[in-house]
Amino acid sequence: MPIYNAQILEIDAAETRRYAGLRKAQDFGEKNIREACEEALLLIEVRGVWEVYNYCNHIVGSEPPFAIEGNSIIKHLAGCEKVICMAATVGFEIEREINKKFERGEYLASVLLDAAATAAVEQAADAMEKNFSAKFAKDGYKLRWRFSPGYGDWDLTAQEKLFKISGAEKIGMSLTSAMMLEPRKSVTAIIGLIRNEELGIRNESCLTCDKTNCPMRK
Repeated sequence: MPIYNAQILEIDAAETRRYAGLRKAQDFGEKNIREACEEALLLIEVRGVWEVYNYCNHIVGSEPPFAIEGNSIIKHLAGCEKVICMAATVGFEIEREINKKFERGEYLASVLLDAAATAAVEQAADAMEKNFSAKFAKDGYKLRWRFSPGYGDWDLTAQEKLFKISGAEKIGMSLTSAMMLEPRKSVTAIIGLIRNEELGIRNESCLTCDKTNCPMRK
């Protein structure tokens, strides 16, 4: 399973604002957000891992095979010949600092650093996806955007199998009994590989998710 290691040179301040729930608070000082992003850069350790499997009849050809269940994920992967199962994290150090700030009563700083960490792990996953796009384009494949357990009606319990076949343990990640990833600022996802993009399937992640009241919705 290939390991992905790369540096993030800048954390997206606009995304940090959104993850902090401040998208509509236009009068909130940018200085605090910028400082949280700069601090996060010093604390994150970006790591990723991934593996490619054949995909047919809603079955990922891993060992043992992984049956995909859920209308939204099945629709999303329709026509795909292969899938990439991936995991990414920004490590434990930033999580520890977020907790320390909260314990010291630095609530705003804790919330903003937490939001910057979320933006960072999403940027790491975006970078992996961009890398895959270039890599598999050589073989004539296009990517369907990444889809994680808990999106749409893909049950969170799928996390257990996806965690194993992505190789997440190799980059220091673990999974709780409640199907939560550790470190908290981590993601697992599946990405479909398709040769000819079918018409009528939307590519915007938030549009295919039925959680319209989600605070992360773009």
